[in-house]
Amino acid sequence: MFSRDAIAERDVTLRYRVAAKRYPFSPLTKMTIRNRIKDHRRVRAGDLVPHEHNWRSHPDFQRDALKALYAEVSFARSLLTYELPDGRLKLIDGHLRRELDPDMLVDVEVLDVDDVEARKLLLSMDSVASLADADQEVVAQLQKITQSDSPVLTDLWRSLAESESATQAALAEAAQAPPEQFLIVVTCQNENHQVELLQEFEGRGIRCKALVS
Repeated sequence: MFSRDAIAERDVTLRYRVAAKRYPFSPLTKMTIRNRIKDHRRVRAGDLVPHEHNWRSHPDFQRDALKALYAEVSFARSLLTYELPDGRLKLIDGHLRRELDPDMLVDVEVLDVDDVEARKLLLSMDSVASLADADQEVVAQLQKITQSDSPVLTDLWRSLAESESATQAALAEAAQAPPEQFLIVVTCQNENHQVELLQEFEGRGIRCKALVS
């Protein structure tokens, strides 16, 4: 059972993927890619400043899944931050991990970005990641050889596979452009006139339908 957020995200992903196939971007032949990671630090999670424009909500199922992952693997991914003028670190990614245990010492990556660039990352990172395709055979194999004692994680992995299958099916359907049609709209004097024209056109073998605006 998918949440409303998951369904909305899948719809957005479909639109992006279809658009990318119809209007592919030209490859960038010359581009300078800078490394904006300037530091790694270990700080108290509660001392990190949450971003006021964080657009992700965190339902109970996600919280339970993260707790289960902590129980089986423990902390394994740094939080993403940038430094404010007063020296505090502001979050770009990792708000839920901050909330789960404010007293936990966490590793953070510190970026050399400003507020504008931070907002671009905040809006784009998860969105870009969601555009990735999944190899269902590899997913099935990975699920087969990966076991968990947590029913929450087991359910999560199953739902991810089901969601990706549904996404691929919807993507294939959405990618099929509708056939080109050439239409004529005739304004009728009244309902009787509309009926007369429909009968006349159908008598000539012309496909038509009645519309009321």
